[in-house]
Amino acid sequence: MDRDLEEQVWLRGKFRCEYCHFPHAFAEYPFHIDHIIAKKHRGSSSTENLALSCFFCSTCKGANIAGLDPLTTELTPLFHPRKDVWTDHFRWEGARLLGLTPVGRTTVEVLRINDAGALNVRNFLIGEAFYPL
Repeated sequence: MDRDLEEQVWLRGKFRCEYCHFPHAFAEYPFHIDHIIAKKHRGSSSTENLALSCFFCSTCKGANIAGLDPLTTELTPLFHPRKDVWTDHFRWEGARLLGLTPVGRTTVEVLRINDAGALNVRNFLIGEAFYPL
């Protein structure tokens, strides 16, 4: 990937995961530049199809572009950082990220954003006034 393109993604993402908003400064594992629509689904490596992602969101998302809404079991697209507005789909309740819409609920579920380990780390960072940003 072109270094300028990589830099654009990092700056646009404000050095935090564009899915769970985890700050890079506190990451134990390297961040990824995620293809929102995976290459295997004909997604490009253009700026409009790239998002900054923490290791955990990226590995849980993989090539997925949809999942089953845990409330309705309907097939639902995942959050698209270039097309969707984060605050329309998510809200913080302490360390827990709540999905407000089918897209939000499905994204939280598929990316396992409220995994016990993630909640522990976020609770610590909240206590230190570092999260959410």
